[in-house]
Parts: sequence; C-alpha cells; structure tokens
Amino acid sequence: MNKWLLLALTLLGSFSAQAQYKRNLSVKYFGLTLHPKGDDNAELMPLNPDGKGYLVLNVGGSVSYEQYFVQDKFSLKAIQAFYADCAMRFAGFTHLGLRAVIFQIGRHSLNGGLGPTLVYRRNWSELEGYNFSTSFFGGDPSDKWQYKMIWYAGEFEYNYRLSDRVDFSTSFVPGYPNIMSLSFGVRYWLKDKEKE
Repeated sequence: MNKWLLLALTLLGSFSAQAQYKRNLSVKYFGLTLHPKGDDNAELMPLNPDGKGYLVLNVGGSVSYEQYFVQDKFSLKAIQAFYADCAMRFAGFTHLGLRAVIFQIGRHSLNGGLGPTLVYRRNWSELEGYNFSTSFFGGDPSDKWQYKMIWYAGEFEYNYRLSDRVDFSTSFVPGYPNIMSLSFGVRYWLKDKEKE
C-alpha cells in the first residue's frame, strides 16, 4: 500500500511541476447514500426517511485535488472524505484515480473516472441489533474499525461553470448493488503557473 501511495504522490508532483496544465480544488457536502435493495440494518440509521434504508442522509464532506496531465482531457484526482455514516458513526474514504472528460458543452461538463478507494468506518458490531452477516465491509466483529479496499471504484462528476474560476459540482459514485452516493459543492480552478 505504501508503494502505491508513494507512486501516486510522485506522479501528482510531476504533473504539478508542469506549468500549463489546469488544476482545481473541490469541497463538497457528503451527502446522500442510496441502497438500491434497501438495508437489513435500516433500523440503525436515524436519517432514514423511508424506514428501509433505500435513501439515507449523511453529514460530512470531502476535499479533492485534481491535476490535468492532458489539457482538458485526462487528469489524476485525489479525494479525502470524512463524514457521519448511515448510523451516524465516524467514517471516511480515501481515493486516487484517473479521470477523463466525457463531454464539455458550454458551461456543462461531465467527467468520469476509476481508481482504488479505501472505505472505512467505526465497527457497527458495537450497535445493538446490527446484522453483521449482510455487511458490505466484512471483517471481525471485535475489530474497532471496518474497512474495505475497492480497486475499481468509480465516480461521475457533473459540473456547471458559475464563473471563470468556480463551478457548481456534484458527484455520483455508482457502487451498485450495495451503496451509491451523491455529494455536491464547488470546484475552484487554481491560477495557472507562470511560464518560466
């Protein structure tokens, strides 16, 4: 894992050193979790308006940095999120992936990407009534944390340009059939570095 992180940081640093490629920072509210088949542990989810876990509100946020390495086409993106999960317990994810611009028309754009994601949360086994057998995370009921490494995690990001430097941005993570999530916020384009 440390070798992958070192490689990613080296790549990100080399892209940052190139003067004319675009880069941005995003801050998003996280958000909304969808369980397409409902959830056996829905009774443990306080912000679950349908009572079956199909739609659950989360409280938290994410910060991302994106660096293009082919102008307006391909980029490398890193995301860090911390939030209260469906049971209002501390959780988060760390993601690094490649992105491509699917389309860009006027103020609208859609990006898509893939890359590894580490998802983690406080172990729900501590909660009375938790059905461990259906857990997406697995692990041992006595562990303090539950986590899962997803090597193929993806994201679709829709952006609407508000000004030269700021976009409204919403992300959809299609983790079907277990968990899908939605977040929204702003994407801020950093100033281009001056040519040396």
